[in-house]
Amino acid sequence: MTWIKPSFLWMMYRCGWAAKAGQETVLAVEITRDGFEWALRHACLSHYSPDVHADQDAWRRQLKHAPARVQWDPERDVRLRPLPYRALQLGLSGEAVREYADTWIVGIRDVTPLAREMHRLVGVGDVEGAERLVPQERAYDVVRAAGAGGREFG
Repeated sequence: MTWIKPSFLWMMYRCGWAAKAGQETVLAVEITRDGFEWALRHACLSHYSPDVHADQDAWRRQLKHAPARVQWDPERDVRLRPLPYRALQLGLSGEAVREYADTWIVGIRDVTPLAREMHRLVGVGDVEGAERLVPQERAYDVVRAAGAGGREFG
């Protein structure tokens, strides 16, 4: 399984500003909107929810066969503290991984220098300077993505 983590600051939390062992390089992978929306349409929640699933067995069956899974983790600020709202993590397996690797990826950038500079700024107390460097992220319009009568994405 591989994961799409659209939140830059959540990724910085996960990789420790590109300092954790085995995570010293951070790549920003740009994918097509069509691919992202396909993954959302074919995703299952990573956890059981009685509001979404008939029962735990139905959820387990869906999770086992879904090529993507949705999970929500606390968003982070530049000090990597949790914020009161969640960031999407989109896990891919099987067919979704093949599509991701073969057709969805349209660009890859090394953002390791940016991560390290932001970490340096936070370390010397220039939080505002680090905040100015956070890549722009916009709210994702799930209603548009789902289309009229479409399903919610958990």
